[in-house]
Amino acid sequence: MALSTLTWWWCLCGVSLLNVMVWSASVARIRRQRALHHPVSGAATRMQILLSGGYVLGCAYRSAFPVYDLQRLCLVDSWLSSVIVGRSVATLAELCFAAQWAFLLRGVSRATDSSAGERAARLVVPLIAVAELCSWYAVLTTSNVGHVLEESIWGLCAALLIGSLAFIWPRCSREVRPSLTIAGALGFIYVIYMFEVDVPMYWARWVADVTQARPYLSVAQGLADASGRWVVSHRWADWESEVVWMSLYFSVAVWFSIGLIHAPRFLGSYNGLVAIEGDCS
Repeated sequence: MALSTLTWWWCLCGVSLLNVMVWSASVARIRRQRALHHPVSGAATRMQILLSGGYVLGCAYRSAFPVYDLQRLCLVDSWLSSVIVGRSVATLAELCFAAQWAFLLRGVSRATDSSAGERAARLVVPLIAVAELCSWYAVLTTSNVGHVLEESIWGLCAALLIGSLAFIWPRCSREVRPSLTIAGALGFIYVIYMFEVDVPMYWARWVADVTQARPYLSVAQGLADASGRWVVSHRWADWESEVVWMSLYFSVAVWFSIGLIHAPRFLGSYNGLVAIEGDCS
């Protein structure tokens, strides 16, 4: 295995192991402080723990068995590296992550009596489910147009969350506003990245394929191909285009997921720190 590829893979595995340890430590700490929890925030925290666990473990699995889906490339020669297995794990993990944000937004929206925020929260998971279907279409047919749609939906969901936070912000107490501002700013950076870098990249790949009249697989053909074919490659050149997004995805995104475990307690069951109407100055 090329040294650069091996080093990158070791880094992914090391970060994922650290993430699992941090998640476990967070859960242990929360359990030790169980008596201090408000009943509502305790229930919300338990839900966040469950959803975060799904995402953390899913990303750890994908770090141990990296797969470049459309090219059917992997680092480990095993059925565990098949595109079907990897994509299935990714689908469950990403739905868990989306549900974390939707669950948090719903709680904050209810506490601030924001019907717009509640409506946005109800849309997040269904929209991401559609994005996952688009991803499956891309993976099975090898057509990047599916990824164009998938990443566009993710970007739109992030924009929806940012808009909801901006609407809720004036209704929250001054203690909560800095956290909402930081979340909104990071979300804005994510949206810019998606529509300035990620979506255009997949669009360019799709246009190039169409220009070259590249043949695509049918869904049935793709299902058979993705289930039984994986190509082991340790060449850095084969993985270089995937390194940045995979590295950020399996690290920074996971840290956000773990951070959301603590959000319900920080927000005081979405109540104690929420300003009374007319007292938002």
